[in-house]
Amino acid sequence: MDFTTGVFRKLLASLLDWGYGFMTVRQAFQVRGENNLQQIILRHDVDQRPENSLVTARIEYDLGISGTYYFRVTPNSFNRSVMSEILSLGHEIGYHYEDMELARQRVRFKIQGSRFKVQDSRFKIQDSRFKIQKLEGYGEAELAEVAIESFRENLARFRGLAEVDTICMHGTPLSPVDSRLLWKYYDYHDYGILAEPYFDFTLKKMLYLTDTGRQWNGEAVSIRDKVFSRPGEYYENWKRKPVAGSAMQMTEQSYGFQKGFRFRSTGDIMMSGRSGNLPTCLMVTLHPQRWNKGKFRWLQELVAQNAKNQIKYLINRYKVE
Repeated sequence: MDFTTGVFRKLLASLLDWGYGFMTVRQAFQVRGENNLQQIILRHDVDQRPENSLVTARIEYDLGISGTYYFRVTPNSFNRSVMSEILSLGHEIGYHYEDMELARQRVRFKIQGSRFKVQDSRFKIQDSRFKIQKLEGYGEAELAEVAIESFRENLARFRGLAEVDTICMHGTPLSPVDSRLLWKYYDYHDYGILAEPYFDFTLKKMLYLTDTGRQWNGEAVSIRDKVFSRPGEYYENWKRKPVAGSAMQMTEQSYGFQKGFRFRSTGDIMMSGRSGNLPTCLMVTLHPQRWNKGKFRWLQELVAQNAKNQIKYLINRYKVE
């Protein structure tokens, strides 16, 4: 059985045995390019079930490992007591932002609210029509204007709990908008943010591993947690441009490096490590909700994720770029 907490512990312990050191995203950004040691940037995306994050955080603490935990602002992720305990274990907290989608929902809600007022009176009909026209005219830039206010508010909530200076996008698979578009119009450095993993780490010699979709080779069922081979000209007018070779702007060198490693299971990763075939540097993204101890929770996650993967596969196959 893959994706159990036992396999999780075994994977991390094996990486330690093979000489790897673990770093938070903040630490990795601060020392990037300064040495050639075996390093793993350890990132966790807490999409749901924050209690699972506490389990993985304790396992890592027992092994002397620290990583970064990115929490969403939604009720099924944002849990103050869980975050406080994870911080006490020596881990780092970051904001798993999705503010372009939150802004889209906010605008849509206002439109529906205005339409409801149409039925109230003639005076409100005129007022509501104005609001509908204004809100329905929201383009990407106008949506970003709403989203940056959402980002400021939510970042302040997180900073009420901990020092937060790294952020990471949440994919929101069914959303028509990518929240990383926010940085086309704004620069997260202006808000005291040091790094965003998709933008600020080159993958020319660093392997990016993610358990998205409850599999290690899940690019076909990943909507946004993957690499993009876009030319630099694509980002010419962006306020915050990704570094060349990053997940947002893969170069031929970085893309070729990633293609050299393919793993189907956690066992495949450990087999490669035992053979000395893993690269020196890795960025590993884990979703704690994927890793479970009890058979019921393990089976529940397996069935639910397989169903989601089918939907995401169809989205990837038929979406129009």
